[in-house]
Amino acid sequence: MNTRAAAQRFADTWQHGWTHHDTDHIATLYHHDAVHTSMPFRPPHRGRSAIADYIRWSFSTETAPHVTFATPIVDGDQAVIEFRVHAIDEGTPITLAGCVIARFDSDGLAVQTRDYWHTTQGHE
Repeated sequence: MNTRAAAQRFADTWQHGWTHHDTDHIATLYHHDAVHTSMPFRPPHRGRSAIADYIRWSFSTETAPHVTFATPIVDGDQAVIEFRVHAIDEGTPITLAGCVIARFDSDGLAVQTRDYWHTTQGHE
């Protein structure tokens, strides 16, 4: 597995999928028993289906997202990828900025991911 290629595919697919709210396409990035932690103190989402449910819920109040992902920083089987989103959430403009830490298996699927992010009102 080429981690750099897997991480870039992850970033590109998330960028397109988030922009178009295409949860099913994003879910293909994850191993069937992957674990995702969306914030440090939230319980993890276990399995591709639970991760897809979380993503679908996350998109449910958001409209008109403009999403960018930075070039992944790769080390071994892991990558860190920064992201920024400008959107409308329940009628309010927001900016969400954060990063995802992902570990990939030998097939290039994410087996463990963890997000850190912050949201502010307005576009910055």
